[in-house]
Amino acid sequence: MTLLIKWVLFAFLIMFIAWVLPGITITGFLSALFVVVILSLVNIFIRPLINLISLPLNVLTLGIFSLVINALLFILVARFSPGFEIEGFWNALFGALILSVLSPFIDKVKIGKK
Repeated sequence: MTLLIKWVLFAFLIMFIAWVLPGITITGFLSALFVVVILSLVNIFIRPLINLISLPLNVLTLGIFSLVINALLFILVARFSPGFEIEGFWNALFGALILSVLSPFIDKVKIGKK
């Protein structure tokens, strides 16, 4: 049950990001749910490989290159998600930054018995 609630909350977060940033558009809630699924798959399968390959750059830039990686992966998600569009790198960077800042609050959600 907690997984479903987090999925819906992340979809609302994606819709909030699209509402705040004019360069990011999403057609509806179902598209946002699909974006969350694609984003989760990218974070599970692609992000670890990209982080491993870019480790020297991350060390050299003291981790700031991770922001670029987040933006590029956000653009990748937009390419595979119908109804979700990002216009330009800077919109992707700010969208990924908002997602990175607000997602730990959603991860803290606990529903059910303690």
